[in-house]
Order: sequence, then structure tokens, then C-alpha cells
Amino acid sequence: MQPLIDNARTFGQRPEEFAKLAEGQSPQVLFITCSDSRVVPALITGARPGELFELRTAGNIVPPYGSERPTGEAATIEYAVEVLGVQDVVVCGHSHCGAVGALVRGDDLDAVPAVRDWLAHAADEPSSADPGDPTVARAVQNHVLAQLLRLRSYPCVEKRLADGRLRVRGWYYEVHTGAVLEHHVDTDGFEAL
Repeated sequence: MQPLIDNARTFGQRPEEFAKLAEGQSPQVLFITCSDSRVVPALITGARPGELFELRTAGNIVPPYGSERPTGEAATIEYAVEVLGVQDVVVCGHSHCGAVGALVRGDDLDAVPAVRDWLAHAADEPSSADPGDPTVARAVQNHVLAQLLRLRSYPCVEKRLADGRLRVRGWYYEVHTGAVLEHHVDTDGFEAL
């Protein structure tokens, strides 16, 4: 923890670098990804402060839309699309995902009931060609596609997609190599950016 504290102490000693951020934000992208500490959107994309609006959830899950009882995730998506006017939404899964791996393996999650209930409520069990694969690559990629379908069902997303003001993208990040793949509809596969 001490190196993080030391950096935080010196971080604010360059106010001229941050003054423009006080004027507001206008990110072009909503980046939905996992809470996993190995997945750092700004590092992956090279984004500077103010360029990405982030939503991080266990397993990069987009919960089903429900207007009668909105979630923090739904509020974040709606704000990014309707208020900030992002032009792209990226759902980015990653290799070695603990959440997706637990679903694929059918792990007993009774010791972590909030995690168990989140995964059971918000995600169908992703299919995997090889459940013994530690990267759970195929399962994560299928999971990303399922989350994109959920995202498309949000009224604000559906409306912006229909009028061409929004694009949605599915990415897969390899923790062990740093490679980023994007889903291509025409080939129905994930290919290098």
C-alpha cells in the first residue's frame, strides 16, 4: 500500500495538468469491463483522464434492463449514452476471468453469497469449448457477446443504435500477452485490432 500512498501524495502536485478537467468531461467511449485489477482500461487504450467513461463490474456483467428497479450499472450506461453522448460502447472481457471461470466450472460460491447471487442473476452460463482451459478464452468471448445483447436491450442504447449515433464493440483482452481482440460480425470471430 505504501507505494500507492506515496504516489497519491505527489499526484496532486501538478495542478496545471489537471485544471482543464474541472471544466467538465466529454468522453467518446463508455468502457465496460471487469473489476479485475489486471484489467486497466486507460493502460490498455492509452486514454488520458476524461477520455473514457468506465463501468467496472465483476465479470464485466451488464445486468438485464429493468426500469422499475434501476441498477447502478443501468444508471451509468444511461448517463453515458444520454447525457455524455458517447459514440462507442466497448464491452471488454479478459482471459483468466475468475467470474466466468467460476460459472464454467460450476464452482461452489456459497462462501461468497453476494458474488454467487450477482453471477446467477446477471449472467447466463457461458459456453466453453474447453472448461479446463485456464484462460477460459472461448467462454469469456461468448460471455462478451451475451453482454452485448443485453446492452442492446437498454432503451437508450437501442434508440441510439437505430439512429446511427452509437456503436457497440466486443473486446477480449489477454492478460498474459497484452493482446486485444475485437469481435467481427462478418466472421463471427474475435480478431486482433
